[in-house]
Amino acid sequence: MCDEETVKDNEAYLSRRQVTLAGSAAMIMATLPRSANAMDVTETDVTITTPDGDADAYFVHPSSGSHPGILIWPDILGLRPAFQQMGKRLAEAGYSVLVINPYYREATSPVVSEGASFQDEETRNHVLPMALALSAETVITDAKAFVSFLDAQTAVDSAKQIGTTGYCMGGPFTMITAATLPDRVGAGASFHGGRLVLDTPDSPHLLVPQMKADFLFAIAENDDEKQPEAKSALRAAFDNAGLKAEIEVYEGALHGWCPPDSRVYNEAQAERAWARMLVLFQGALA
Repeated sequence: MCDEETVKDNEAYLSRRQVTLAGSAAMIMATLPRSANAMDVTETDVTITTPDGDADAYFVHPSSGSHPGILIWPDILGLRPAFQQMGKRLAEAGYSVLVINPYYREATSPVVSEGASFQDEETRNHVLPMALALSAETVITDAKAFVSFLDAQTAVDSAKQIGTTGYCMGGPFTMITAATLPDRVGAGASFHGGRLVLDTPDSPHLLVPQMKADFLFAIAENDDEKQPEAKSALRAAFDNAGLKAEIEVYEGALHGWCPPDSRVYNEAQAERAWARMLVLFQGALA
């Protein structure tokens, strides 16, 4: 998960690499490509009742037919326009996508202003307490409610497996979701996920034997530098469980490189990770 160590590490890494950051989130998001065969989609703001309250979310799906469902766990900055855009792009590829507000117990989305960055102290102080209030237990509760919502939608083909993606703190949430609902979740993708491998009994990688899902782990280069053993632990866990997993360190990509409003957005590597996710979903959710 993002923390102050990540902030300092990214700043130092950017200085060494002399990376030029884009001037505004709006300019960055405008560069996201739209495929030539993109489907027409329907977008809706929805409210999902969970045991802990009413969760606001963004639901987007092809305007006709039923399609595999996808549950997106955002990064530490939560549900915001950048994630709505990513959800819409995935829907245009033929999926019924739910992007959730992980902080609904505390506030409705967006919980940060446009252009906010975890690099900014004020933003960190605002979102960290909400992020730290989340746990495996809250994720389990939410995953069950969110997947139930997807399964009740006519735009979702409930005969097909569901996929889940997670960014930053959402990375381990995909693993908890897959372990909680193994008969529904057929694929998961973690992008610069944090705290995937821990030296504690509740480490997400220890949940792999409970899963039936294939996975993609797109790892930031500086995350790998801090924890090089994590990829080997993930590989061993999936191999021992007989599950497929693509585990790769993305050269030159910093923690947080995938969302298009990130100050460390790396378009080339984000597009490559996106393409690998589509390959995963096409194979596992068909």
